[in-house]
Amino acid sequence: MCLSQRPTAPQGASAKPNGFAPRTIKSVYGFPTSAKAGKDQTVAITVSFHSPDAERNLRKFSEQFGLPPCTKDNGCFRQVDQNGGTNYPAGTDEGWALEADLDVQWVHAIAPGAKIVLVEATDNILINLLKSVDTAAILGRYVSNSWVSLAGESPVEHLFDHHFQVPGVSFFFGSGDAPQVYYPSASPSVISVGGTSLFVNGDGLFKKETAWGSAGGGCSAYEPASAAQAAFAQYPQAGCNGMRATPDVSLVADPDTGVSVYTTLGGKRGWFVIGGTSASTPMVAARAAITGAFVDQGFVYGNAIGFRDITVGSNGGPCLIGFDLCSGRGSWSDGTGWPPLP
Repeated sequence: MCLSQRPTAPQGASAKPNGFAPRTIKSVYGFPTSAKAGKDQTVAITVSFHSPDAERNLRKFSEQFGLPPCTKDNGCFRQVDQNGGTNYPAGTDEGWALEADLDVQWVHAIAPGAKIVLVEATDNILINLLKSVDTAAILGRYVSNSWVSLAGESPVEHLFDHHFQVPGVSFFFGSGDAPQVYYPSASPSVISVGGTSLFVNGDGLFKKETAWGSAGGGCSAYEPASAAQAAFAQYPQAGCNGMRATPDVSLVADPDTGVSVYTTLGGKRGWFVIGGTSASTPMVAARAAITGAFVDQGFVYGNAIGFRDITVGSNGGPCLIGFDLCSGRGSWSDGTGWPPLP
C-alpha cells in the first residue's frame, strides 16, 4: 500500500505573504497568543523524503511574523530520519518538501513555545511512514501526520492501528482532500482533522466559516466508531450506524482561503498560499499541544474544547446543526461566542 498526499497550493510564488498570517488565524479561532504557548511540549511531524531547507525556511517564516526563533542550535527544532538518527533519506521531493515547510511553520505559528521534531520517512511507502510514526511517538507527545492512503480504505487497515495506540501520545491525521474516507484518518485511535473555508472582512476579523467541498469525510467501511464517538449524543445523526465517522474536528483548509508558507520550489524561494487538510492537521496538533493534555477521542467528544459549528455547505455529506460528516464537531475555536456544543 502506497500512502501519499500533497498539500493543495495555487501555482506561483510571491515576494510577500498573501495567505492568512498567524495573527489572523489566532484571532479568528481565539487561540492563545503568548510566545510561550506550548512550552514544555513537543510536536513530532511525519513526512516522506528529505527536506534540506526546512530549518532555513522556518527561520524566514519566524522572522516575517515576529515569532521566536526555532532552530537546531537553540534546541527548538530537530530533524531526524525514520529511525531517529541523522541518516536522512537520499531522495528529495518538491511536494513533500512543501509539506514539511507547511507543517513545521504552522506548528510553530500556533504553538511557538513548543519544540518540533521533523521525522523523515525514507519514502512514501506505508512500512516506512509507519516507522516514522513509531519514532515520532517516542520523540513527541503530539504527532501530526498530513498523509493519507490514496486508495482510501482497506479491509486489513485495522492491522496497522496499533501504531497509533501509544499511551499518552496523541495522533492527528488529515481526513484527506477529496470527499471520501481515507486511512489512517479512519482509525478510531486517531483524531481525524477535516477542513473548512474561512472568510474574514477587510480588517481581518471573522466573517464566516463554511464547509470546504473537497475535505475528506464519511463513514468508514471497516473501522468501528470509538467508544467515545459512539456514545456522543449527536453521533447517530451522522448515519454511520456504529462505524467510525470522520472527521472529528476541523480547521481552515480551503486553498482559496489558505495560509502563508515560505518554501523552496524548483530552486526558487518565495511565499505560497497553501491549503488542504495538510494545513489544518498541524494547526490542530499544535493547538492540542498547548493544552498539555492527552488529546484522544474521549477528549474531543467531551467538554474540554470549544467548537464553532459549521452549518453551511457540504463535502458530499451536508453540514448539520451539531455533529456531521462535513466538519465533525466543527472547528476548534476558543474565542468569545464560540462555546462547546451542548
